[in-house]
Amino acid sequence: MIPPVIQDNLDYLLWGNLAGGEPGGLLLTAALSLAAALLASVLGLALGVAQLMGGPALRRALTAATALLRAIPVLMLIFWCYFLLPLLFGIDVPGLLTVILALALIHSAYLGQAVLAGLTAVGRGQWHAGLALGFSRWQTLRWLILPQALRIMLPSFVNQWVSLLKDSSLAYIVGVAEFTFVATQVNNREQVYPLEIFSAIATGYLMLCGLLQLAGHLVQRRWRLPA
Repeated sequence: MIPPVIQDNLDYLLWGNLAGGEPGGLLLTAALSLAAALLASVLGLALGVAQLMGGPALRRALTAATALLRAIPVLMLIFWCYFLLPLLFGIDVPGLLTVILALALIHSAYLGQAVLAGLTAVGRGQWHAGLALGFSRWQTLRWLILPQALRIMLPSFVNQWVSLLKDSSLAYIVGVAEFTFVATQVNNREQVYPLEIFSAIATGYLMLCGLLQLAGHLVQRRWRLPA
């Protein structure tokens, strides 16, 4: 049974002030996580491929950048993006955009390592076969190596997307009205139902993470390599 305090505030918890043109709640959490995950995946794929195919100088530079991003706490990078981007570019950058950028940068560093590991896990014989067929190194990567590596990378990608989804709760520190932010507003207003409200938060994140893992499992079954 849904507690009365959750029933009374369910619309606000699910999509915030959507009727007033200000989406929030669980809907905004899902949207910003999706945007950050897509950007992180593209950046991570580019990072992993560049580390494999680039020259020694580029590989060293990317390795250093990856190490730096992986060492920075997510909270700190959100603050940096939120306060430094307006100073650097002289424009007012929305808090939502800074959160998406910060999450994408940090998680792309982890995904880049997953991409590199997936690409190197494909046997060298596949590279030799592609070159023997007359493909260039880039064509061999595109048509032979990458499709096989994606199957290997998928569990790491899903794991990182789940981590990114949970990290999206840190968006509240810059006033983004995502799920944790609106639930905290409800808790501050009601004051006497913290157990019910924060249990609802846990349930919401559990549902989103569960759906993401289920989608990854279904894709993995579809992509399963023959025995």
